[in-house]
Amino acid sequence: MSNGLKQDNFNKAGLHLVSMSVTFNSVQIEKINDFMWRIPKHGKMRVDGIVFASEKLMESIREDKSLEQVANVATLPGIVGASLAMPDIHWGYGFPIGGVAAFDPNIGGIISPGGVGYDINCGVRLLKTDVDRKDVSGKIKDLVQQLFHHIPVGIGKGHKGFKLSRKQLEEVAIKGAGWAVESGYGTQDDLDHLESRGVLDWADSDAVPNRAYERGALQLGSVGSGNHFVEIDFVDEIYDEALAQAIGLEKDQIVIQIHSGSRGFGHQTCTDYLPIMIKASQKYEIELVDKQLCCAPLNSPEGQKYFGAMAAAANYAFANRQMITQWVREIFEKFFGSSYEKLGIKPIYDVCHNIAKWEEHVVEGKKRRLCVHRKGATRAYPKGHPELPEVYRELGQPVLIPGDMGRYSFVLIGEAGSMEKTFGSSCHGAGRMMSRHAAAKACKGRNIQREMEDKGIYVRGASMATVVEEVSEAYKDVANVVDVVAGAGLSKKVCRLKPLGVIKG
Repeated sequence: MSNGLKQDNFNKAGLHLVSMSVTFNSVQIEKINDFMWRIPKHGKMRVDGIVFASEKLMESIREDKSLEQVANVATLPGIVGASLAMPDIHWGYGFPIGGVAAFDPNIGGIISPGGVGYDINCGVRLLKTDVDRKDVSGKIKDLVQQLFHHIPVGIGKGHKGFKLSRKQLEEVAIKGAGWAVESGYGTQDDLDHLESRGVLDWADSDAVPNRAYERGALQLGSVGSGNHFVEIDFVDEIYDEALAQAIGLEKDQIVIQIHSGSRGFGHQTCTDYLPIMIKASQKYEIELVDKQLCCAPLNSPEGQKYFGAMAAAANYAFANRQMITQWVREIFEKFFGSSYEKLGIKPIYDVCHNIAKWEEHVVEGKKRRLCVHRKGATRAYPKGHPELPEVYRELGQPVLIPGDMGRYSFVLIGEAGSMEKTFGSSCHGAGRMMSRHAAAKACKGRNIQREMEDKGIYVRGASMATVVEEVSEAYKDVANVVDVVAGAGLSKKVCRLKPLGVIKG
């Protein structure tokens, strides 16, 4: 597969198709090997669909319409390689969550809000510390309470008395995490440990809807609702000692995960561009098998305007996670009576998992500039990739895969197989198996917070409803998801993290 992504290359290099073909929700799918499945090109599909999953994960994947969505994405103009799905795939708006697709502007390639999602640049940041697990023994409840009281969580919540002007927000939209650092929230060294150094340089602040600015004015530095969180973990198990040491992780070390996105700023940007993209699809005579796939050619005025607005919202998200990082540092400083520098609190990495970006990839033996959509998927670039920060150039990109609040999360490193098979992509989390309503129904009469405490995990949520909706059984076991991306050669396991305390939106 060294010649890059190719329409038929999934049968090569030992990935010969096994004799198994099944149909899920009217979608025919063939097993390639233990980790890969193919939806053969048929009907209006321009390319195959490729799904990364095990037999076990397929049991849940077949329960919704996500496989049909993989096939639908394959019908869009300018798609190259294949319509891809990660093992945490589940049903989403237009594109499946866990979907990856690349489009070439030179052959009519498009950009679609459904391929990015409402929460633009929802992502994960992992912070290391020099604090040991024993240092927080008996103190987790108090530490979580401090986080909960000082970092806003929940729908619409922001810091009381903290409001940015329109001019400040426009600077955030252009500078991303750099704005936060310039404003005293962190250091230049932080930026060296972020994907794209925390900024997309094609952002267009003028393309952002006015209502997005209004909503974003109050929310910078906040977690949000749903599955967003700030979580205190410890390094539970190490799979590759050398890699773990190289990125600054060791057994029983305390680390913090931050999972948040662009809040109302990004949600409103997506909302306002959907009708524009529906009209653009009609204007450019793009046939849609599902109107939720509404899109515009990358080279069109509508496509460029959305792309610029999306990048601005992504920059807001980078700044948001940077500010939450500083709140975490300040809380730890107060709690431990020491500076965050002495506590060793710094980012290991920050990844996007709802984004569309310009990237160079080899397809059909030729290097091409493509717009890669990742919705519920993250980059997994291997060592040597020129876009990696210098600190990871010889190691590969840290791949951060959070699980549910009751089990574990994983840190991996990008592998060369990701460039050959998935446009440099990996999974982004566990993936839901139950809707929020179904989770609440299944947990009726249970005290989930008490159940979590019995496991040694202290949880605070914006409401008890949120805690119930985020119960572990609502999600796939992330270990099964990670085993697929590792088995498929997309990324390599470095270590496992276990939660001690979490604040939820």
